[in-house]
Amino acid sequence: MVVDELARHYGITSWKHKDSAEQAYDSNRRVVLVKPTSFMNLSGTPVRLISSWYRTLPEDVLVIVDEMDLPFGALRMRPFGGHGGHNGLRSVIATIGEQFPRIRVGVGRPKFDTIDHVLSPFSSEERAVLPSVVDAAAEGAQLWLDSGIERAMQYINNWKLSREPG
Repeated sequence: MVVDELARHYGITSWKHKDSAEQAYDSNRRVVLVKPTSFMNLSGTPVRLISSWYRTLPEDVLVIVDEMDLPFGALRMRPFGGHGGHNGLRSVIATIGEQFPRIRVGVGRPKFDTIDHVLSPFSSEERAVLPSVVDAAAEGAQLWLDSGIERAMQYINNWKLSREPG
C-alpha cells in the first residue's frame, strides 16, 4: 500500500512484472519501486536481482514491511539492523546483508493465528485510519529519498496516529 501510494504521488501507472516482482521506474527521480510477488519469506531474491540490475548499494534500498510487533498504525525506521523475527527481512538480509534502511508499519499482534492475521482484511476501525498510516509511511520514504535517512527517521519515529482504531 505504501509503495502504491508513492507510485500515485509520482504519477506512475505502468508496472512491469520481472524477477518475481512488480517494478516501476521513474527516470526523472531515478527511483525504482518494487513490490515482490513471491512469498514473503522469499522476497530477498527479487530485491537482490533488481538491486543488482540497477547497481544499487544496500544502503540505497529502502525496505517497507508490515510488523506484528508494533501496534497497528505505529511506524519505525532504522538505517540498518537485524530481522527481528520478520521472515521477509530475514530473506532480504540473507541476500544483500543488514546494511539497508527499513520502515516497519505496525499491524499489531493477533490474538489468533498470525498467518490469518496478516492475510486477513483490516477491520472497519483500522480501515478508517489506514490512509493516514499509509500516507505517513510514504511521506517518510519520500523524505528518505529527498533529505536522507536522519530526516526521514526523525519524521517516522516521531509520527503518531492521531486517532486510534476502534
